[in-house]
Amino acid sequence: MNMKRTFGGVLLILGIIGIIWGAYAFLMGGDGVAVGQYTAAVPFIVGLIFFFSGISLIKTIKDEA
Repeated sequence: MNMKRTFGGVLLILGIIGIIWGAYAFLMGGDGVAVGQYTAAVPFIVGLIFFFSGISLIKTIKDEA
């Protein structure tokens, strides 16, 4: 089992969740608990970083079976 490819998949899923949460919090004016409208950019940016690093890990690792 290729651990780097699995870790890339986990980063990809976390990135998608971060992007959705940040966009939702921004559009709704904050989620009411911890994230305001303009601080919603933080989970969005972190989600983008996770998303693109996950894609990069998945694309660069070769399958060796």
